[in-house]
Amino acid sequence: MSKEELQSYRLNSMEEPTDDMLEAIMLGVQEAARQSTIRVKEELSRRMEELKRQIEERRKE
Repeated sequence: MSKEELQSYRLNSMEEPTDDMLEAIMLGVQEAARQSTIRVKEELSRRMEELKRQIEERRKE
């Protein structure tokens, strides 16, 4: 299935998606969810490191 065919299809369309379309859509959703999870974990780690740094600074005072 070409990228153009997939982009031209909308789930609210009156026609049923083909199995290939559904598979391509779900693979796209899977990748988006995976990327989102990676970004969230990175942000959580960054915030935790910043919090640790702030705690250490306050202990030194």
